[in-house]
Amino acid sequence: MNLLIHVSEEPRRITAVSFPRDLMIPIPECVDADGDLRSGMTKQPLNTAYTDGGLNCVVKTISELTGQEIQFAASVTFGGVIEITNAIGGVEVCLANPIQDDHTGLDLAAGNHTIEGIEALQFLRTRHGVGDGSDLGRIGNQQQYMSSLARKMISGETLGNIPVMLKLATTGVKNLEPSQSLADPMKIVQIALAVKDVPFQDIVFLQYPNVTDYDDPNKVIPDDEAATAMWDAINANAQLQITHVNTENDGVVVTDPAPVATDPAATPDPTQTVVALPDSIKGNSAAQQTCSNGNVRE
Repeated sequence: MNLLIHVSEEPRRITAVSFPRDLMIPIPECVDADGDLRSGMTKQPLNTAYTDGGLNCVVKTISELTGQEIQFAASVTFGGVIEITNAIGGVEVCLANPIQDDHTGLDLAAGNHTIEGIEALQFLRTRHGVGDGSDLGRIGNQQQYMSSLARKMISGETLGNIPVMLKLATTGVKNLEPSQSLADPMKIVQIALAVKDVPFQDIVFLQYPNVTDYDDPNKVIPDDEAATAMWDAINANAQLQITHVNTENDGVVVTDPAPVATDPAATPDPTQTVVALPDSIKGNSAAQQTCSNGNVRE
């Protein structure tokens, strides 16, 4: 999962943009963690930036693609996912249909489940078990997990509890490959305190807009027009309205498009600018309830 999180000035909003691992883009010349210079590439899958040059090269690649300045960066190992989900007591996810995925070993019935440990890792990694079996469907499923995580952290007042956050941040740093600017647990706590009061509808998860690659139908390339509209809205600090209607090919279905009732600030502020994103941009806000669009694949 490649994820860029944008935190705005006041009024505070959080936008998490997921990038497909098979997004075909230029990989710029960059310096890896060992100080070695890596040559640029004209058109390669985004995942190549990490396998070839590590975290530094992913940061430079995403920054050049989006035009966004990236202040903090980290990568999480599989083991780190397990430790972090255990530390927060698991995350509740919803399945509209069962998931049986022999590739990851995930086997969950329809309904609500609290997952942690290896099961959380299987859920985040499953691709064949949701939607059309693509990485794009997997992103939607991962965003359901992240939405539920955001609601748990805010509703449970975890983000406002400094001792608890410091413990979680310390666990996180031990299981991350952080940039130097993010290696201090207190920096993570400071970021958490800055976002603890963000309303659910202003925590938005988006998939970077893309279209099928004309050179390879199994890959995708950026939809530059839709991406420009998305970044213009994010940079203007507008409230984002998702207009995409999920289909059976998507990784999740929206089961409750209305704001979550437990969010005290769920009613949109009429004084704020609302921007309807192009319908090609998939995603959801933390104020919406989504469920995995599971299937059975061997």
